Amino acid sequence: MCYARIYSGVISSRVYLCELIACVDVNTGCKTLPGYNGKVLYPLCTVLDAGSSRTTVYVYEWPAEKANDTGVVSQTFKCNVKGPGISSYGTSPREVAKPIDDCMKKVTEKVPSDMHKNTPAYLGATAGMRLLRLQNETAANEVLASIQSYFTTQPFDFRGAQIITGQEEGVYGWITANYLMETFAGVNHIIDAETTGALDLGGASTQISFIPDDTLKTFNSTLQVHLYGYEYSVYTHSYQCYGRDEAEKRLLASLLQSQIDNPCYPQNYETVLTMKHVCGSLCTQSVRPANYNPDRLIHFRGTGDTAFCQEVVSLLFNFTACNDKEDCSFNGIRQPKVKGKFVAFSGFYYTVNALNLTGQFSLTDFNSSMWLFCSQNWNQYMLPKFEETYARSYCFSANFIYYLLIQGYKFSADTWSQIHFQKEVDNSSIAWSLGYMLSLTNMIPAEIQLIHLPMNPSVFAGLLLFFTALTVLCLIFLVYLCVVSHMQKNISHVDQVLATE
Repeated sequence: MCYARIYSGVISSRVYLCELIACVDVNTGCKTLPGYNGKVLYPLCTVLDAGSSRTTVYVYEWPAEKANDTGVVSQTFKCNVKGPGISSYGTSPREVAKPIDDCMKKVTEKVPSDMHKNTPAYLGATAGMRLLRLQNETAANEVLASIQSYFTTQPFDFRGAQIITGQEEGVYGWITANYLMETFAGVNHIIDAETTGALDLGGASTQISFIPDDTLKTFNSTLQVHLYGYEYSVYTHSYQCYGRDEAEKRLLASLLQSQIDNPCYPQNYETVLTMKHVCGSLCTQSVRPANYNPDRLIHFRGTGDTAFCQEVVSLLFNFTACNDKEDCSFNGIRQPKVKGKFVAFSGFYYTVNALNLTGQFSLTDFNSSMWLFCSQNWNQYMLPKFEETYARSYCFSANFIYYLLIQGYKFSADTWSQIHFQKEVDNSSIAWSLGYMLSLTNMIPAEIQLIHLPMNPSVFAGLLLFFTALTVLCLIFLVYLCVVSHMQKNISHVDQVLATE
């Protein structure tokens, strides 16, 4: 029996579709794609996470069976696109597809050729493209159009390149974290599980998402999420220009006002940056010097002054705008009190990993590791373990994370230990793209209700064979009775005729 199933749904006024044409073996219930030698295959989707600093390609698959109307998605392939994020191609949009092509060739090899046309592909762009759209909407549209044009030459079913909102990015990351941590109710017989908060640090924005204690309080950043038959009220907020890269540019731009020594760079480290790199972003527009020249070269020298680094990093946040209110983080943004366990991924993980920390650890351990790392001379850095552009900035990142989590989100020495700094779970990356897939599959109405057998398949097969044989025997017996009855009627009729004669 073959059928076509249309996956459809609406998220934030956008319509998403995902289609699978499959056959069902009535004996085993397994789904196969026609013409692929009867091999059991699952629906596949490709998601391109187009971040501000780089693009990552993921391939996900999930069985047609769903747990409480939500697909069970797993990551089967990941490829990091070489080069910067797609937002850096604003002045040369036709070049954006070239680095993506290398990863897509690998995807083409990984996905069976018979499944290419039935494998949807999506590209979601985050804060880097949100900034480019605000700065130059035409350039942003040209970059997306170039990507759209590229995928017309690909064998996959490309469903569009879009810029997702900060709230979407935050809530999708929260969904991913809880899915991988297996904390959703309704999964694996879990009834009353406590969800995990999510902390995401990208290149241009950072997100915090969690379920607060007081869900009755109204916050503008609260979203309703329905997964596995349960409803969740998730607080999520995205801070534009507070990603690691953009925050550092803001710090460098502020240093131009008085000096060119950078207390957050290691001692004896020197570099030359263009004025455009430092002040060309929308995030640094307010501190751009009057004599701004994008091609002007600026020489920065590192001093490794951790105390002064902390001082200048703290100035990136406006803590006074909250007026000492408890339900406020920074810049006047309302936020409920943090609660429960959190997983910190992306830039959070890479920074603490550079400090030789991972998983869960105390705030004291973080501070001591940060001071030890920041006091190193540039010659002591473990190169080429770290790329230079990242290595020179880990001290800044560590101090930035401290102020963001402690002074901003209001974590304390006690609640800090509830944060788990993690990159992936069971070879699946903690990223918004998996949550995106889970949300997409949650919108699928099941046209064909699958029968879930309450017993072992071999036992069921034996019982089925027994009852089939019993039914056949019953039919034979019924036929025998009918024949005997018919013969008796004929004999009776003959006896009556003979008696009359």
